[in-house]
Amino acid sequence: MIARAGFGAFWCLVLLAASGCGGGASEVVLATTTSTQDSGLLDVLTPLFEEASGYDLKPVAVGSGQAMLLGEEGEADVLLVHSPAEEAEFMAAGHGIDRRAVMHNDFVIVGPAGDPAGLAGAGSAADAFRRIARAGATFFSRGDESGTHVREKELWEEAGLAPFDQGWYEETGQGMGQTLFIANDRQAYTLTDRGTYLALAESLDLEVLL
Repeated sequence: MIARAGFGAFWCLVLLAASGCGGGASEVVLATTTSTQDSGLLDVLTPLFEEASGYDLKPVAVGSGQAMLLGEEGEADVLLVHSPAEEAEFMAAGHGIDRRAVMHNDFVIVGPAGDPAGLAGAGSAADAFRRIARAGATFFSRGDESGTHVREKELWEEAGLAPFDQGWYEETGQGMGQTLFIANDRQAYTLTDRGTYLALAESLDLEVLL
């Protein structure tokens, strides 16, 4: 299964062909994103699916890019990811048999309440990224080729910047939840999907700034 969350876009669902898939006769392997897992959605849907279908659901939470690779290699039956352009390529290459939009999520930029880079006055996400760069404010990237990381790199390009070798730009190599906790500990900025942020908001001091 494949899905991706875009900036204000629909999450997409891709059902992979059954031949060569990773699950056994009584189980379905779901390759999904850490954002989906961290949101708590799977905790709600998994028992409902298992009761209705009679199958055991085996979720594997990774970045969207890795989830699609698992699907391509036949290691997953279904993908729930959020990287629309890459999903279209996946389907065009014949790796999936059905792709559907199943839910909506959007990206938000979060940071410390004091907002040292002044993002609250930004007119766009690209403008907000330029303000972070001008201020040299610490920004944490997932750096894992997930759908969120792909969108983040697109926004830096829209801003006309390539900050990847700057001291204030750091990569966690972690999923969305862990990246949020790291940014929280350092009182830094990051790009996150709203669902994961809302699921963890009570444990964070970060605020949605844009």
